[in-house]
Amino acid sequence: MVEKKENNIFAKVIESWSKFEYALREEDIILFKKMLNECEKEEYLKAFKAKGEYNSAESLFMALIFQQQKIISKLIDKHSK
Repeated sequence: MVEKKENNIFAKVIESWSKFEYALREEDIILFKKMLNECEKEEYLKAFKAKGEYNSAESLFMALIFQQQKIISKLIDKHSK
């Protein structure tokens, strides 16, 4: 089970980005929220804990990049077949 501290760090990062969505168009807000929700998986929450509270934005960016790379790799594999 994910530790509460990991969830707290993640929650603080998400809250710090909450005002960003107001600058987005409606369809982008939906995508933005979906991206952030995907980062709440246990594998990414462990990274938040590893980097600590003061580097949590870096952890968020890395989780987003990693998530995108997984999608790109799946698309490349699918296209190659």
